[in-house]
Amino acid sequence: MLARMLRKVLLYQATFLALISAAVVWLADWPAIVGLVIFALLPFLLVLVWMLKITVHACQGASSWGSILRASWGEAFWAYRFFVTRLPWALRPPVLQPAQSPQARIGVVLVHGFVCNHRVWDDLAPYLRAHGHAVFAVDLEPVYASIDHYAATIERAVQALCEHTGQAQVALVGHSMGGLAIRAWMRTYGTKRAALAVTLGTPHQGTQVSPQARASNGKQMVWQSEWLAALAASEGPATRRLFRIAITPQDAIVFPQREQVLPDSVAQVFDGLGHVQLCSDAQVMRWVAGQLASARA
Repeated sequence: MLARMLRKVLLYQATFLALISAAVVWLADWPAIVGLVIFALLPFLLVLVWMLKITVHACQGASSWGSILRASWGEAFWAYRFFVTRLPWALRPPVLQPAQSPQARIGVVLVHGFVCNHRVWDDLAPYLRAHGHAVFAVDLEPVYASIDHYAATIERAVQALCEHTGQAQVALVGHSMGGLAIRAWMRTYGTKRAALAVTLGTPHQGTQVSPQARASNGKQMVWQSEWLAALAASEGPATRRLFRIAITPQDAIVFPQREQVLPDSVAQVFDGLGHVQLCSDAQVMRWVAGQLASARA
């Protein structure tokens, strides 16, 4: 389980940082408060520097420095928040969450990305529920399985939502690899129950971030992989017209982002945002809700 693995990583990192902070305070004879500042701020500063570095590399001179800096800061903030305060603490399996508005709208399956879990949707899920959508945020396990393996998980969520709402269709929202998992589900189970599919930062054409990927799903997401080509060949114009695609030109994980579109689909560009930031940014959430409002089950 991903959450358990992340808790172990946090424990190791916290232990290492505590030793480093204590050593600095002891060797330099500084007050203990300095050690606490190092312990609290050093991890975030390291993440921020790393995000800036990889964002500059991913943009390859195609974005302004203002957009790059905004995206780097936003990505560092949300990555730190997700991987420290949310994802490791997914202590219970995800469950269907009913709508919290009397105006019932189409049910929504939320599908997270690579090495994440359902808690990336901690902001979008309540937002959609308040707008009348029942939601089911799934966990894609095992973490490093083939993307095709996740189709069955999505199918179970689709069945649960249809039974709960009494509707014949659902909408699906996927972040990063989650968008590919939705397409894999469509290839296996068809599109009859899909009213709409929204993808955020999904590598529809693959990503150049890790050409030497080892995991099964990582290999499938390599830039223009054979798996992606076969997936695209299985889809017709009617399937692709179901998709609404959101991209950010400053995406440092899935790039080149401006290539991450599908024929016959609609794309929306959000400038100055990072990859995981797409899951929680207010303007993106409003856009997602607007797309879903047009879906009729």
